[in-house]
Amino acid sequence: MYQAEKTRYDSGMVYNRCGRSGLLLPAFSLGMWHNFGSVDSMENMKKILFTAFDNGITHFDLANNYGPVYGSAEENMGRILRSDLLPYRDELVISTKAGYDMWQGPYGNWGSKKYLTASLDQSLKRMGLEYVDIYYHHRPDPETPLEETMMALDLLVRQGKALYVGISNYNKEQTEQAYSILQELKTPFIIHQVSYSMLNRWIEEDGLKEYLYGKRIGCIAFSPLQQGILTGKYLTGIPKDSRIGQHKSPYLHESDLDQGMLHKVQALHEIAEERGQSLTQMALAWLLRDDKVTSVLIGASRPQQILENIKALDHTSFSREELARIDAIVYGEA
Repeated sequence: MYQAEKTRYDSGMVYNRCGRSGLLLPAFSLGMWHNFGSVDSMENMKKILFTAFDNGITHFDLANNYGPVYGSAEENMGRILRSDLLPYRDELVISTKAGYDMWQGPYGNWGSKKYLTASLDQSLKRMGLEYVDIYYHHRPDPETPLEETMMALDLLVRQGKALYVGISNYNKEQTEQAYSILQELKTPFIIHQVSYSMLNRWIEEDGLKEYLYGKRIGCIAFSPLQQGILTGKYLTGIPKDSRIGQHKSPYLHESDLDQGMLHKVQALHEIAEERGQSLTQMALAWLLRDDKVTSVLIGASRPQQILENIKALDHTSFSREELARIDAIVYGEA
């Protein structure tokens, strides 16, 4: 049976307060979107999870339909909890979400009270848990009244099935409306999960980042490496064994890595080298450059990637000149 490293909290991991809550999240959290499905190796999953926890990563992020197949990431998390991690449950922050398609018919998608309630019951059963630490509505529902969706989140907290709630993929206006409802209900709404990277700054342009900071709502960033573009693997083109080269990702295509993007990535790589970092490490450090991002979700297909990623914490400060150069590259002014 797995025995966690006794030095796991002495490894240099930073813990940030999540919004107004008493909950602290690690600067890096482990996302289980990829590599934890029914098609993946259980041995490798365990190695990734154990490496993360042994190095101070206490937050594991799932969703009802992570896989493939749908639900299999939660099922595998449940198996690993039962076999190895259950003794450490009180040291773990486990989150899940509902909002995208999960099962057939009219009740397995979007944001109805019926869907969110049923989905969390299913998630808890798959993982063998009595509660999750954070439950998210995964995306806005244009048809269901927002009051219904938010009241469903509130209900699940009051039932003891979730300690805190969050939202994901809501813009600033939608977030303002959700916050207003949850404030009135006195629901512990503590976090917003957003896509955010050096190359994807919509939360800055929308005003959402400043709004979250001003309201003291936690902000956790997913896709911090822009689906792999900021890993450095595309510096000289598209490798055949990459996601783009193998046409494996529905979110990343050859057209996303045109000559203009390739030039940006190469220029950013030069700045990373000057800083003594890999492009990946600089991209992660950039997200943590101020105190407006609570945590950054990292994914991994092998344990070594986690160890390389968390080295970004060694150098998260940027000079004004570096930030200006990065901005000029990203916005095509360099």
